[in-house]
Amino acid sequence: MTGRLVEIVAGVLRDADGRVLTVRKRRTSAFMLPGGKREPGESDLEALARELAEEIGCHLIHTKALGLFEAPAANEPDTQVRGAIYLASVDGPIAAQAEIEEMLWIDPTAPPGVRLAPLLETHVLPRLGIGPTFPTG
Repeated sequence: MTGRLVEIVAGVLRDADGRVLTVRKRRTSAFMLPGGKREPGESDLEALARELAEEIGCHLIHTKALGLFEAPAANEPDTQVRGAIYLASVDGPIAAQAEIEEMLWIDPTAPPGVRLAPLLETHVLPRLGIGPTFPTG
């Protein structure tokens, strides 16, 4: 690998129809999973809970690890992102907050014609054909 490595944690939130919540941050073009970088001393789940509260205003109530994946970063040239990805169940209303410009629920088997982050497109979505769906709300 050349360049920089950024480590993140992100959550897969699915609705009753199995759609996946994606977000697009301000001044970016790719949709990705909600989440972000860990603060010093934070565990994956502490970081995920904080990021979900900051970005979409809900509270993390349950998780199941989906995997650790690596791909080119969506918005930073010459950068790889390594994401610890969790299936997540949340409580409370979901709404774009902080740096989130837009939210989009997508069908993982037929993604829409928008730009998706490579980690989401090449690793996460292909693994969501089977497995538990945790309701949100």
